[in-house]
Amino acid sequence: MDELLYLIKSARISQWIKNVAVFAPIVFSGFLFVDDNLVKVVWAFFIFSLISSAVYIFNDIIDAPKDRHHPFKKKRPIASGQLSIQLALGWMIVLGTSALLLASQLSSFFFWSVVAYLILNIGYTLWWKQIPILDVLSIAAGFILRVYGGAFVINVHMDVWFLLTVISLSLFLAVGKRRSEMTLLSGLGKDYEQHRKTLVHYTPDLLDAYTSMFANTTWLTYALFTFLHPPFQPEGRVLRLFAYLPKTLITTKWLMITVPVVIYGVMRYMLLIYEQNKGESPHRVLLTDTPLLITVIIWGLMVIAILYLI
Repeated sequence: MDELLYLIKSARISQWIKNVAVFAPIVFSGFLFVDDNLVKVVWAFFIFSLISSAVYIFNDIIDAPKDRHHPFKKKRPIASGQLSIQLALGWMIVLGTSALLLASQLSSFFFWSVVAYLILNIGYTLWWKQIPILDVLSIAAGFILRVYGGAFVINVHMDVWFLLTVISLSLFLAVGKRRSEMTLLSGLGKDYEQHRKTLVHYTPDLLDAYTSMFANTTWLTYALFTFLHPPFQPEGRVLRLFAYLPKTLITTKWLMITVPVVIYGVMRYMLLIYEQNKGESPHRVLLTDTPLLITVIIWGLMVIAILYLI
């Protein structure tokens, strides 16, 4: 029973929240409630969760020697010795193989997006996370592949400004993660090279500049996306109410009212990075910081209401 719990813990189920990115294309394309598209995307979420868990286990096996000296990572099942390398390898193979088999049944292009995600993260674990800038770009690429996977599985077009928003947000989260890691290790008097070699090449001022740059591009590209979002008329959509409104208030422009919510979310996350040093684990920040969680929920409800219910 203990080994089962350690296996589940090593899969890092709490980090599956990152795979919610696969739902973005179906929401903003207007096909959330059309046919069986939502079922397909739920399967895509589950498959990306399986493959990401396999990747996390691979990362923990490779990084176990370093993790044993980390203030928090040393508690992971593999680093702490609670889970043997052999059992972890078997679990990784089961999760990875299951994900690839399921992906092949869903869509060929989706399958290759999952394969690309797997290759990307193997490269990240073995090489790219040791190279400045490439380490951050690799993290961002993982989010982009998730979004593309969600689009492939239902065969929808993605707006260029939406893609730029995803890229900016993922880079913002990745740089914030590095900034918080630097602050944490500095505060504990830990050696950067022992835990995260790329931090030796970054400086606080440089990471601050990166954070500000991508914080700005995140809300700005999202604002442009809402301003320029093309009209869509998927099957079953009812917009009789808007037939009586002037063109100034057409539904495609109503997305603009979500921009202030996004700006607040970006500012709140920056506050957590600099005041409370919580950016090291973005998924934990989202799940534990009440104001940020409420902001994301409000934004999601507003988007669904504007695009589907008004």
